[in-house]
Amino acid sequence: MTMLHPASGLMTIDPFALMRRVARDMDDVMRRVAPAAFPPVNVWQNADAAVVTAELPGVEPGDIEITVKDNVLTLRGERKAPEAAEGAVWRLRERGFGQFARAIRLPFRADPDKVEARFKDGVLRIAIQRPEADKPRRIEIKAS
Repeated sequence: MTMLHPASGLMTIDPFALMRRVARDMDDVMRRVAPAAFPPVNVWQNADAAVVTAELPGVEPGDIEITVKDNVLTLRGERKAPEAAEGAVWRLRERGFGQFARAIRLPFRADPDKVEARFKDGVLRIAIQRPEADKPRRIEIKAS
């Protein structure tokens, strides 16, 4: 496509190059404005329990704190900065580091005494047992 440019006259413009540049600029803006939640989690439940799994690669179990209050599970911790060899220059650095905190609303009130956490291969698995009083109960219908 040829367009008239006010300063230099005629100029050739590649609309696809412009679209690629806009997409790249938008990606940069989104990374700065809305970073992904860390750690990423999955939550599922059944009638007896809820399970939360969190991906925490590069985090030591001793650097993670888990608390439960009412129906909120909170994960806090720190992923330490990676060490580079002396004289090395970073060329690409996408993995974040530093302190993190993530609060997850549970589908029921949790008893802290009925929570179990296990850490394996960088994945934290937290099982929260549902209190007996909160479990659904089948109501018997009596004939009159």
